[in-house]
Amino acid sequence: MIFNHVANRLDPRHFETIVAMLTERLGFVVLRRTERSIWLRQTGATVDLQFSRSETANRDADKQRSQVAFLSETPRQDLEALAEWLQARGLAAEVGAYSDREFFLDAPDAFVDFVIEAMRPELADYGTVG
Repeated sequence: MIFNHVANRLDPRHFETIVAMLTERLGFVVLRRTERSIWLRQTGATVDLQFSRSETANRDADKQRSQVAFLSETPRQDLEALAEWLQARGLAAEVGAYSDREFFLDAPDAFVDFVIEAMRPELADYGTVG
């Protein structure tokens, strides 16, 4: 088997706002869309993101441990810019920190079971794999 995509859940009320953030701010393109889900890929990436609409009222208590993660030379600033973009569209968003090199963005009304993480590139320097 070959790894293809990961899937997370979005609140239907904010689904299109999050898709717009990913396409407009992070360079994702839409690969496929159904009534319930969307598949996206960031230019240059080989793994896709699938988001499904979920009307689940409760949010995972430990969702900060489930991330859609990005590399960035300026992780906090990049996430703060995304938070401001979301806030300008009426969606509450906050940036937190795992460490001085790893940060996360939560939009609690939109993200059901995950947060967006940004971390310094050296944290993903795993050496030769495979």
